[in-house]
Amino acid sequence: MYGQPAIALPLKDIKTKATLTTQADGQTITSRYFQGKINELPDSMAGVGKLIAELTKHFAAEDDSFELTIESDIPAERGMGSSAATAVAITRAFFDYYRTDLSRKELLKWADVEEQITHRSPSGLDAATVSSDSPLWFIKGQAGSQFSLQLDATMVIADTGIQGATKEAINAVKQRLHDQPESTNQLIEHLGQLATITKSILANNEVMKLGTVLNAAQNDLGTLGVSDASLDHLIDAANQNGALGAKLTGGGRGGCMFAITHTAMGGRKLAAALTNAGAKATWIQPLGGEQA
Repeated sequence: MYGQPAIALPLKDIKTKATLTTQADGQTITSRYFQGKINELPDSMAGVGKLIAELTKHFAAEDDSFELTIESDIPAERGMGSSAATAVAITRAFFDYYRTDLSRKELLKWADVEEQITHRSPSGLDAATVSSDSPLWFIKGQAGSQFSLQLDATMVIADTGIQGATKEAINAVKQRLHDQPESTNQLIEHLGQLATITKSILANNEVMKLGTVLNAAQNDLGTLGVSDASLDHLIDAANQNGALGAKLTGGGRGGCMFAITHTAMGGRKLAAALTNAGAKATWIQPLGGEQA
């Protein structure tokens, strides 16, 4: 936001899978949100419908009969890139089914068909991240660049169970910029500086330093009005139960938070503590060569 950089990590252990299979008649979809004919998709899946229609047209497959099955571990509307992951998986499924090569540039172009409808004016960060094998350094309007991750740590992600309210968070920052421009700009610039520091931390295995930076970023986000009580509660619980640091992820005002620990065992204990504190779901993602 506001020209500041972001770092996004692909979560390799949290998967979305799309499978296209031949069937006797018609074109249908099976997913956790809808099962039935593709041309009867609900408005909430308009982006998926548009992407499928464009891919079907691209492969001249209007009269082909197939079933599209979508399986996903990623919760929707929690700032974890669910729609982008779905778009990337669907695109790859079609290109695999029709035995056609697909470049990364083409993949991102196709994913944007869905994202433009679901998110109106997407930054492109989600699709770039879920289709990447490495962390991304990203500034809106520029191509994201990959960099190496060398961090002996485990990430624990927890879902508040509340849909993120990105628009509300954005409006809160805008209002604060109007009312307190100097201090708000300082907070935004500080978040950009923390992102720059974090890029170096991730490449140089400075786990303790990362925890401190995450806490500082969360403090800034809270002051800006991007966090909320549900996120603050889980972040406090994480820091009281062995986390080295924790912050919200995604658009804020609900959604998910994450914390880091030194070890996988510490991550499992932290996930249990967050569940006890009210998290609706947790995920554990190893980040490097940490000890069990």
